[in-house]
Amino acid sequence: MNRAYFSSRWQSISARLLDMVYPPSCELCEAPLVGGRYLCEDCRRKLPRVATPFCQKCGEMFEGNISTAFLCPNCTDLDYAFSFARPVLLSSDAARHLVHIFKYGRAIHLARELALLAAEAFDDPRLQRALAEKWTLVPVPLHWARKQHRHFNQSEEIARHLGEILGLPMIPVLNRVRATPTQTNLSRKQRLQNLRGAIQISARGRRWIEGGKAQGVILIDDVFTTGATVQECAEILRKNLPENIVVVTVVRG
Repeated sequence: MNRAYFSSRWQSISARLLDMVYPPSCELCEAPLVGGRYLCEDCRRKLPRVATPFCQKCGEMFEGNISTAFLCPNCTDLDYAFSFARPVLLSSDAARHLVHIFKYGRAIHLARELALLAAEAFDDPRLQRALAEKWTLVPVPLHWARKQHRHFNQSEEIARHLGEILGLPMIPVLNRVRATPTQTNLSRKQRLQNLRGAIQISARGRRWIEGGKAQGVILIDDVFTTGATVQECAEILRKNLPENIVVVTVVRG
């Protein structure tokens, strides 16, 4: 266990202790809350969800009278290494604020709120097999230097809480072995080039694979934008695992 791990655990404990002195409030409307919650039911309900019709590959939502089994124009030309991605929230000011303050404001206390939102993805019938067979949650990795600066990997924290909520195992199967420039404002092609050689199977992931427990993988990330990051992760996994790889994210960027 590295320093970033203990730092994230200490932040979680600190947040709970602080709640005893200063009761928490909703991150969006500042309404007072109890029971370790940081998002009120009203604000949670108002967050716009991805709903049909949406692309069955990348989860992008469309309007109009479209079959629920359609692929968007982008996905018809792309060969993904994962079966499909299922985001929960549409990109909105509120959704972007939650993710931004969580990642860059070191608001680790929001991890469970985001995991509760991510859990809604499993209402999708396509994910029932993953629940029944207890597929493994695999967080998108963060380079150690960025993790040390941020004090935690946002995807790993969401995956950890999601595992507790759904009763699924969570294993950090992947490592980001090379620091990469930020993906913001890059095209999908540039993002893929940026990530080449940056992600590998971790030592723990290798033991998990060799142990023969790799029935299926649910890649977990905070936001699906172009799909480049989860595509690179899925390609690495596909070389070592069966074809049962799906993606769940909180937000569709």
